Amino acid sequence: MTALIIFLILALLLITGMPVSIALGLTVFTFLFGFSDVPMDSIALKLFTGIEKFEIMAIPFFILAGNFLTHGGVARRMIRFASSMVGHWHGGLGLASVFSCALFAAISGSSPATVMAVGSILLPAMVKQGYPSQFGVGTITSSGGLGILIPPSIVMVMYAVATSGMVVKGPNGEDVLSASIGDLFIAGVVPGLVLASMLAGTTVWRAWQNGYPRQQRAPLIDRWTAFRESVWGLMLIVIIMGGIYGGIFTPTEAAAVSAVYAFVVAVWVYKDIKLSEVPRVLLNSAAMSAMLLYIITNAVMFAFILTSEQIPQALSEWIVSLGLGKVGFLLVVNVLLLMIGMVMEPSAIVLIMAPILYPVAMALGVDPVHFGIMLVVNMEIGLCTPPVGLNLYVASSLSRLGLTEVTRSTWPWLLTMLLFLMLVTYVPAITLFLPSLMGM
Repeated sequence: MTALIIFLILALLLITGMPVSIALGLTVFTFLFGFSDVPMDSIALKLFTGIEKFEIMAIPFFILAGNFLTHGGVARRMIRFASSMVGHWHGGLGLASVFSCALFAAISGSSPATVMAVGSILLPAMVKQGYPSQFGVGTITSSGGLGILIPPSIVMVMYAVATSGMVVKGPNGEDVLSASIGDLFIAGVVPGLVLASMLAGTTVWRAWQNGYPRQQRAPLIDRWTAFRESVWGLMLIVIIMGGIYGGIFTPTEAAAVSAVYAFVVAVWVYKDIKLSEVPRVLLNSAAMSAMLLYIITNAVMFAFILTSEQIPQALSEWIVSLGLGKVGFLLVVNVLLLMIGMVMEPSAIVLIMAPILYPVAMALGVDPVHFGIMLVVNMEIGLCTPPVGLNLYVASSLSRLGLTEVTRSTWPWLLTMLLFLMLVTYVPAITLFLPSLMGM
C-alpha cells in the first residue's frame, strides 16, 4: 500500500507535465507530511550526504568536455576520417554516420549531443548526394544512441551513483558489491562495438536494397590526412580509457582531465573556439550540469524514502516468490523500462528505477555490471522512441521532418536495437567478456 501511494503521487504529478526533478521532490515531501513519520532533519541530512559522492563530479566534467568538442570542429574532422574509410561501401555516407557517431560517442558521453554534432554535418551532405532524408535521419537518430553505451557514458555514471552504497544480498544470502564506474566503462566497450556493427549492417542492407549512391574509394594519402587531422580528438579516447585502466587516475579524475584536454584542443590546437566564446560554453555546461544534479538530488531523497519504507526489499521478496526466475524477471524489466523510456528522460529513469530493481536482480543472481549495461541499452532505445525520445526531437529539428516521419524513418534500425537488447540481456558474455579478461 505504501509503494502504491508513493508511485501514485509521482504518476499524478508527471501526468500534469511537471519536470521530473520537481515531481520527485514534491512526491517525497507530500508523502513525508501526509503518510510518514520520518523526521525532516534526516531528510535534510540525506540531501547533503546523498550527493557528496566523489563519482558525481564526473558528470559536469564529461558534459564540459563534450561541449568543447561539440562547439569545436572535432566532430567535422572525425566525420571526414570515417567517410574516407567506409564511404565507398553501399550507403557510404550513411555508414560513415554510424562510425562517426561511434567515434564521437567515445568522447562525448551524451546521445543527443552525438546526434547534433554528427547530424548537423552529415544530414545536409547526404541529401546533397542524393540520399533520401529519411535514410539519413534513421541512421543518425539510432546511431546517436551509442553516445550513452560506448564509454564514457553519463548514464553509466548515474547507475553507479544510484546503486553505490546499497547493501543487497545475492541468491545465497551473500553480500553483493555494486558496480563501479570503471567496471561499467570497460563493460560497455564490446556491446558498443557489437551494436555499432549491427547498425552498420542494417545501413548497408538498406542502402544496397534501394540502390543508394556510393562514394569513390579514397586514396591512402587522403585517409592518412583525415586521420592526422582527427588524431587530437581520437587521442581523448586513449587518454580516458588508458588513464583509468592504466591506474593513472580514477574515472572522476579522467573526466576532469578530459575537460582540460578538450579545452586545449578546441581553443589552442584546432583554434575552432575563441577565448571570448569560452564563457558561453561554460555557461551551457553549467546549466546542463545543474539540471542533472537537481534530478540527482531529488532522486536521492526519493530513494531514501523507498529504502526507509523497505519497498525495494519487499518488492524483491515478492518477485522472487513469484518464481519468475532470472529469465522471466529480465524480460519483465525490459518491457517495463521500454515503456517508461517512451515518456521519461534516461537519467531520471535510472535514478528512480535502479534502486528498486537492483536488489531484485541481485537476489536472482544477475551480475551488477551486466544489469547496468542492460539498463543503459534500454535507455538507448528509449531515446529513439516517441513521444519523448530526445534523439527524435534533435533529428527532427535538423532535418525539418515531422516527429511522425522521423519515427517511421528510424524503425529498421530500432528493430535492430531491440534484437541487440535481447542478445545483451540473455548472453551476459557480451558484456562481461572484457571485464573478465582484465580480471575485474
